[in-house]
Amino acid sequence: MVRRAIATTLLALGLWVFTTLGMTALALTAVDLQDLTYQSCPAEYAAGMVTPGSMQAAKCYLIQGKAINHSGKPVINADIFGRIYDANDNPVMQNRNRLGSIDLVPPGESDFEIRISVAANQPEPLQLKQFRASGFSGQVRR
Repeated sequence: MVRRAIATTLLALGLWVFTTLGMTALALTAVDLQDLTYQSCPAEYAAGMVTPGSMQAAKCYLIQGKAINHSGKPVINADIFGRIYDANDNPVMQNRNRLGSIDLVPPGESDFEIRISVAANQPEPLQLKQFRASGFSGQVRR
């Protein structure tokens, strides 16, 4: 009985400390991605590229677009997810839908760009589908 009372008191004290110190919950914040385009990388980006996990030749592309943050707070380290297909509807990145990240997405609309590698034998045009992003409104790890 005494142990339960001590545990309850410690729990209540812990909750009070967190709320008193102004600790806010860090919720996952969605970021809309629009106006997606891609282009070949400049030569300095693409030199010596190979596809991940192989020695196969690769092409370098930059995916660009607009990131729209409706939360009113900056979003930190927003992960970008999406699917990319070649001209024959074959997946460009099999078993992988996390494509990169945006370090900081301020409130409102901002431009973003990520670099991807695509096997050289996959034909263009690329199809960019189901792109989305999400991150946190504060630092998750210290």
